[in-house]
Amino acid sequence: MLDQALPNLDSWVSYFSQENLPILRRTARQLAAARENIDDINGRDIAAIVLQDPLLTVRVLAYIQPMANQRLRNDITTIDQAIVMQGVEPFFRRFENLPVVEDGLSAHPQALLGMLHTVRRAQRAARYANDWAYWRHDMNVEEVVVATLLHELAEILIWCFSPTLALRIKAMKRMDRNLRSTVAQHAVLGVTLADIQQALCRAWHLPELMITLTDDKQADHPRVRNVLLAINLARHSAEGWDDAALPDDYKDIANLLHLNLDTVKKRIGVPEAVVEPEEENAPADAETGTPPAPSVSPAPTDLPPAH
Repeated sequence: MLDQALPNLDSWVSYFSQENLPILRRTARQLAAARENIDDINGRDIAAIVLQDPLLTVRVLAYIQPMANQRLRNDITTIDQAIVMQGVEPFFRRFENLPVVEDGLSAHPQALLGMLHTVRRAQRAARYANDWAYWRHDMNVEEVVVATLLHELAEILIWCFSPTLALRIKAMKRMDRNLRSTVAQHAVLGVTLADIQQALCRAWHLPELMITLTDDKQADHPRVRNVLLAINLARHSAEGWDDAALPDDYKDIANLLHLNLDTVKKRIGVPEAVVEPEEENAPADAETGTPPAPSVSPAPTDLPPAH
């Protein structure tokens, strides 16, 4: 475990590149169960398991790229494609006996909670992104889902391998609610998580599309905006539906989907009892439960068509 900042961005990339990325315990159990029924499952079934876990998702994408470059002219940009490229049995041989996150952080319970919180946030964001991309008739919905799931990868890695530093960043933000996340990250890490994220994507030879879709500087592009707004909504609603940033999120989502605000709130599941945060004495109805893991399936169609 790393308990002090590294000197530069290249050092961070080298450090994470040498680590054996773990997967979630739930993922390990689901893969084991799937392997026992290997004759009855297909690539789509496996992809559904992988897409619940950002760490396994990036492992699969990084592994398949050299193989894809040898056989295809185009990058492999979805997990479904990656499974088809390598086959079901080779997949299980390649991704068996992986380390488990919960075991690695057993001595750091607060960091484990922080990591799981970040993963759940990424899952929720991916679910939102899936719904909106389908509504927008995106050319490839799963690409948007994968990019959204990986958007928080750098933060997840910091929790996994540098829990002391991750907790320090969290403490700084708790002490000063107005402190920008990037300022806290730079103060503790010497770099920002966004910088680490983009550098890792390139170092691990992830598809250029994934690099673009996870780059916040490309927010003018509708697909990138789809990803970014899903991340923002998941982050701002993580502790409930009374965050002051949420009204702006609703407006931005409405502009993206060409829907009115009431329809947007219904689509994303805002409780009807919630009053806008800017209203005095607005109640804070905390969200309960963990939403389903993201899946690449048709979104609800009982809403009015986009204008």
